[in-house]
Amino acid sequence: MAKSPETEHPVKAFGWAARDPSAHFSPFNFSRRATGERDVQVKVLYCGVCHSDLHMAKNEWGLTQYPIVPGHEITGIVTEVGNKVEKFKVGDKVGVGCMVGSCRECDQCTNDLENYCSNFILTYSSRYTDGTVTYGGYSDTIVADEHFVIRWPENLPLDAGAPLLCAGITTYSPLRYYGLDKPGLHIGVVGLGGLGHVAVKFAKAFGSKVTVISTSINKKKEAIERLGADSFLVSRDQEAMQAAVGTMDGIIDTVSVAHPLLPLINLLKPHSHLIMVGAAEKPLEVPMLPMIFGRKSVSGSGIGGLKETQEMVDFAAKHNIFADVEVIPMDYLNTAFERLEKSDVKYRFVIDVAKSLKTE
Repeated sequence: MAKSPETEHPVKAFGWAARDPSAHFSPFNFSRRATGERDVQVKVLYCGVCHSDLHMAKNEWGLTQYPIVPGHEITGIVTEVGNKVEKFKVGDKVGVGCMVGSCRECDQCTNDLENYCSNFILTYSSRYTDGTVTYGGYSDTIVADEHFVIRWPENLPLDAGAPLLCAGITTYSPLRYYGLDKPGLHIGVVGLGGLGHVAVKFAKAFGSKVTVISTSINKKKEAIERLGADSFLVSRDQEAMQAAVGTMDGIIDTVSVAHPLLPLINLLKPHSHLIMVGAAEKPLEVPMLPMIFGRKSVSGSGIGGLKETQEMVDFAAKHNIFADVEVIPMDYLNTAFERLEKSDVKYRFVIDVAKSLKTE
């Protein structure tokens, strides 16, 4: 007979979970594994609320295992280390991002691309090597193999920095991989939400000219005056979009709902990439002719490996990059999800776990 989440491991844990696709969260007692020889136990201080947490809580991708404790933008303090841990000691500030395991043997893993391992293990609602379900950072503690734990720079805030562990690496990685990290390039960023606003900051730090592309003119002032974008395009303004045809060296598309790709592909210079990092639940239509005649591509990119994630966090600390956040208590979570669904946040909710999570 299978054990309950509360008794399957020896270490008591407490968080907030959703039990079904209604995505209503309430207190949840469960357990964590004992700290293994290469494990790090972390007291969770802050956890970002990612848009994928909403998709997963509602089972919109068909991957969810209930009850679900989301959260993969986790920062905290090391409270215990295994006897073979080399990178961390008790008291260190650390982060845990979107994954907590991989095979460590395949070509992807041996090339520091654990995120593309066919057996990678998500931080929550996945199956760990022992067969138990993983639970994320909407909780008081987490245990992870040290390989999947990030050293936290002293000058990077634990609250506003937490979203970098998903939103940050999701936008930093494609900018680096596709060579869009060179000064003087013209980069488009589609959507100014949790991912988009961080993409703007990284692209500017690389020395790019950045144009934000949005359906709403209402975000123009914010994009230019607060986030430092150079220009702003309203995608519904056909005249403005036509004037920008063929001007961009690359585009990071962060939008997670269905939208037309042809107008974006037309903005690209020949030989350039439209890179999708927002996971729309419905398939998008990709027109072939402009891609063929411009040797353009529509590509995808998902988070990053652990080496690159550490590099990204260190780069962010050096360039004073972090998310614009609204810090909330745990008991505000259901309201936060309602607001997130309406894009009513600038630009990321972060749960103050340590101060607000009350055991019931």
